[in-house]
Amino acid sequence: MNVRENLRRINEQINEACNRAGRNREDVSIVAVTKYVSIDRAIEAKEAGITHFGENRDNGLLEKQAVMTDENISWHFIGSLQTRKVKSVIKSIDFLHSLDRMSLAKEIEKRADHTVRCFVQVNTSLEESKHGLKSEEVIPFVQQLADFTHIEIAGLMTMAPYTDDQTVIRQCFKTLKNLQEEIKQLHQVNAPCQHLSMGMSNDFEIAIEEGATFVRIGSSLVGNETGGA
Repeated sequence: MNVRENLRRINEQINEACNRAGRNREDVSIVAVTKYVSIDRAIEAKEAGITHFGENRDNGLLEKQAVMTDENISWHFIGSLQTRKVKSVIKSIDFLHSLDRMSLAKEIEKRADHTVRCFVQVNTSLEESKHGLKSEEVIPFVQQLADFTHIEIAGLMTMAPYTDDQTVIRQCFKTLKNLQEEIKQLHQVNAPCQHLSMGMSNDFEIAIEEGATFVRIGSSLVGNETGGA
């Protein structure tokens, strides 16, 4: 499987989704989910033009960063972050896609030496197997973070159910978009909430149609993709 060819095909799909939604292609970024692939495979993605990479384990993140030292790469920590792991990764990432509890926010505030751009994770599907806040919990949670100096609420993140029912998938993404608009109306300094991280290999076109700015693509780009990113 050639990453460059995969990327060409995915970009065509993104272009078509943007055209259907009347959006600019430049507003959508691909996060290559490389958590289950080799460093060589990640480098292949970089050489194909990918600049955003997503990892969900501290050792996987640090191993790839040690080799992939380009300044134009942005590192995304995806998946649940244990509080005890914050110290080992927080100074090495540009985005965290899984802020979902106050204990994690407090640990980030304590450990970070820069502003960490965070996505609040929302369980829009209400599946018990998924992490994330319920929709009604999101705004109170964001408001509680108003005085945190090392956390910027860059946006919201969700995962739709793995289903063939596009109506269900689309509703999950619409819910997240509506929450984003509500948060913007707060005019909270550390919560610009400009981005939506939603959509994976199986549903990223629908996500783009509903407003995604980051799509997390693993299997159809670089290889195996499991665990919700």
